[in-house]
Amino acid sequence: MTQQLTRTATATCDPGTSATKSLLGYGVIAGPVYVVVSLAQALTREGFDLTRHQWSLLANGDLGWIQIANFVLAALTTLAGAAGLRRALAPGRGATWAPRLVAGYGISLIGAAAFRADPALGFPVGTPEGMGVISLAGILHLASGAVGFTCLAAACFVIARRFAAEGRRAWAVYSRGTGVVFLASFVAVAMGAGAVWANLTFVSGVLIVWAWLSALSLHLYRTTAVRHA
Repeated sequence: MTQQLTRTATATCDPGTSATKSLLGYGVIAGPVYVVVSLAQALTREGFDLTRHQWSLLANGDLGWIQIANFVLAALTTLAGAAGLRRALAPGRGATWAPRLVAGYGISLIGAAAFRADPALGFPVGTPEGMGVISLAGILHLASGAVGFTCLAAACFVIARRFAAEGRRAWAVYSRGTGVVFLASFVAVAMGAGAVWANLTFVSGVLIVWAWLSALSLHLYRTTAVRHA
C-alpha cells in the first residue's frame, strides 16, 4: 500500500508528467475560451445575427481585432493541447497522427486569423446583403477552415480507433459520433449558401467538436499520472 502511494506520488510530481498535464490543460480550455469570446461578441456587436452569420465574420469591422486575437489564442492553446496529446497517448495506436491532426487544426486557426473572411450578409453594418465578392484573403480563409476542419474530424476517428482497440467502447462511440456530426455540419454550411438551418447546424457542430476536444484533454489529464505510475 505504502509503495503504491509512493509510486503514484512520484508519478504525479514527475516533471515529465507535470509538463504533460499542463499542456493538456490548455487543450481543456481552448474550446471554452474561444466559444465564450465568440458568443460574447455575437450577442453584443451591432448587426450580428447568430442565425445567419458565421463567427468568422466577427473579424471584420472596428472591433474585428478581438476575434482575430481570439483565433490566435485558440490556435496557441490548441497547439499546446496537441503537444499534450502526443505525450499522453504515447506509446500506442494514434499517438502520432491524432496529435498531428489536432495541431493541423491549430495551424488552420492561425490561417483564419491571418486571412479574414470577407464581409457578407449585411455584416458589418453597411455591408450589402448577399455573399458578395470573395477576395483572395477570403479564399485563403475558407481554405484554412476546410483543411483545419478536416484535420479535426479525422482526429476524432483516429482517437475512436485507439479507444476501440483498448476496449473503451463509450469513448470510441463518442469520438466517432463527434467526427460524423462535425463533418456533416461542415458539409451543411458549405452547401447551405447562407441558409439559417445550415449556419445553425454548423454552429452546433463547432460546439460539439470543441466539447469533445476539451473532454478528451480532461480525460487524459486525469489519467496521465495513473498510466505513468
